[in-house]
Amino acid sequence: MIEIDGLAKRHGPRVLFEGVSLRVGAGEAVAIEGPSGSGKTTLLRCVIGLDHADAGTVRVGGDVVSAGSPDHAALARVRRRVGFVFQQWNLFPHLSVLENVALAPVEVARRAPAEATRDARALLERVGIGARADARPGALSGGEQQRAAIARALALAPEALLMDEPTSALDPARVADLVTLLRGLCADGLALLVVSHDTDFARAVAGRVVTLRDGRLAPA
Repeated sequence: MIEIDGLAKRHGPRVLFEGVSLRVGAGEAVAIEGPSGSGKTTLLRCVIGLDHADAGTVRVGGDVVSAGSPDHAALARVRRRVGFVFQQWNLFPHLSVLENVALAPVEVARRAPAEATRDARALLERVGIGARADARPGALSGGEQQRAAIARALALAPEALLMDEPTSALDPARVADLVTLLRGLCADGLALLVVSHDTDFARAVAGRVVTLRDGRLAPA
């Protein structure tokens, strides 16, 4: 579960957003729409501390991170509990898909490489690209790279997943496949918060759609 309470972000004198509050429960999918430049991506980044909010709090389970005086230990735990799929995916090109997915469990969670590799293979099967485990990211299609990025984001068994514009590089058939995959993940209890310009996708995947416009969050 993610609880955002009174979050605000400014760029100099410009208020990007303020007073943003939102709750995403276990097994729930929420989509955020809004015009370009409205702060949707920045909002996601503030949730896990990649950007620093100017006011407000983020709670994930029992961990709370407050703007202004963040608890760095709590922030580290939040980052373990919340996966992030970037718009550009950011896979390491010199590693295989399997190595990309197994990396964080080994380096961050200090799990045994054999165990991390086994679980990474299972995740790649779960997202439908098990046969591409030994390929480098550059050899994958856009849809396959995205699924690899999702598997990597799930490798630390997060409670929630954030996704930034997940359909931007996908054709309609791949969008439909993505909707099916994300619905399945939510059915398993994952909380999903997604930013999208694609209204059809947002309404297909999310039980609730909200709009970020003029610095405020409101029902779509």
